[in-house]
Amino acid sequence: MKNDIQIGCSSFNNRFWNGIFYPDNLSASKWFEFYCQHFSTYEFNGSFYRFPTVKVFENWYNKSPEDFIFSVKAPKEITHIRKFLNCEDLISAFYEICKLGFKDKLGAILFQFPPSYKYSPENLDLIIQSLNPDFKNVIEFRHESWWIPEVWNALSANNITFCSVSHPQLPQTILTNSPFVYIRFHGIPKLFYSGYSTEQLLDIKAAINSKSGFVYFNNTASEAGILNALEFNRLN
Repeated sequence: MKNDIQIGCSSFNNRFWNGIFYPDNLSASKWFEFYCQHFSTYEFNGSFYRFPTVKVFENWYNKSPEDFIFSVKAPKEITHIRKFLNCEDLISAFYEICKLGFKDKLGAILFQFPPSYKYSPENLDLIIQSLNPDFKNVIEFRHESWWIPEVWNALSANNITFCSVSHPQLPQTILTNSPFVYIRFHGIPKLFYSGYSTEQLLDIKAAINSKSGFVYFNNTASEAGILNALEFNRLN
């Protein structure tokens, strides 16, 4: 990973961005190519909904620039359905697919748990024991019980990054003592829609100054995500 903050979005195939980011006359088939001209990373979320294949990831690898980086979201079968229970083979298979498909362009691997998944020492230990430390692992929680130093310290000690989130129902803590920074902007107050002011973005930039990692804008249900990403890129 480069010694800096890489900035991108969690979606690119977005008609709301036509005429705002994408030129009006640009075919949708060229949108990703255009996106790659402005950003160095992309958070691939399609793997959350359908277990990926090596071929799918290879296709993305081949159509992205040489120094481009993909972060990848783990399938919901692992995080939401099984919640890491009895899925060692699934997790191992997912790691292998990511490694073979994205090769040197593989960035972080994001495991996002549902709001129903609450903190317990047993759950924390299960997470730590399930992850392969050879990868850049990130955990995103959606229940506030995880926002405690015991969790942050245990994950960091095992080379796992706690995902900082901007989310209407969650603490706004920006964690910088993880192995690397990983921030997801989901939109506040309206989830996936609301944008962020220049002042808010400057505050985040100051908090992560001199750190390495990834910042992704997931407020992509409107034009806010791409406008915020472009501005944060300029500020960075």
